[in-house]
Amino acid sequence: MAAPPTTPGDPETTLLHPTTLDLGEHRIAVIGSNGSGKSTLLRLLNGLHAPSAGTVSVRGNDTVRALRQVRRDVGFLFTDPLSQLVMPVVVEDVELSFKATIKDRTARRSAALDALDRLGLGHLAEHSIYDLSGGERQLVALCSVLAAGQRILVADEPTTLLDLRNNALLQDTIASLDQQVIYATHDLGFAAAAERLLVLDDARIIYDGNPAAGIAAYRSLALHGRIR
Repeated sequence: MAAPPTTPGDPETTLLHPTTLDLGEHRIAVIGSNGSGKSTLLRLLNGLHAPSAGTVSVRGNDTVRALRQVRRDVGFLFTDPLSQLVMPVVVEDVELSFKATIKDRTARRSAALDALDRLGLGHLAEHSIYDLSGGERQLVALCSVLAAGQRILVADEPTTLLDLRNNALLQDTIASLDQQVIYATHDLGFAAAAERLLVLDDARIIYDGNPAAGIAAYRSLALHGRIR
């Protein structure tokens, strides 16, 4: 997976400065202050943003020219699960993810129930999404994203709206996934669990490497205005 040498957006507003990345690790965390470019970077990875120049490719597919295939490979989890849960009942929302691949309605319902069971959410199948806790909604959103079989999960601050218990539950669930996961977070403990860390500041990648060293650099930047 490669990130672009340039960025999307208004020519007068740089959302992400030129960069070249090859993102191959199983778990990659992205940290930085609000407005630093984290979401822009993640949205480039599944075509939610298109680069203004250069290219982004996922498993050899260009995110502009082969967007449909990229979306088959990359699922995207938003900060607020209600922004992507579109059906009123849990099982119906997960079932929607199978609509393109499973035409038979009974088989589709069975696949949705199996997907919920795999994440330990089967007991919520008939619940309204509005009756769920924040953590349960985020897990259902994750189930819906993964239901179509994407090999890569991109998650934009998925724990931000969660309390401590649900934060831990979501992190444990993500840690158990076979998929490659690339995630932005303000939770430095969550970031530390990654294999590789990217630190963004002022729309630039200022650190790329070991999470412990990167977190130390980010703390120095946030507290002292510079990396010591």
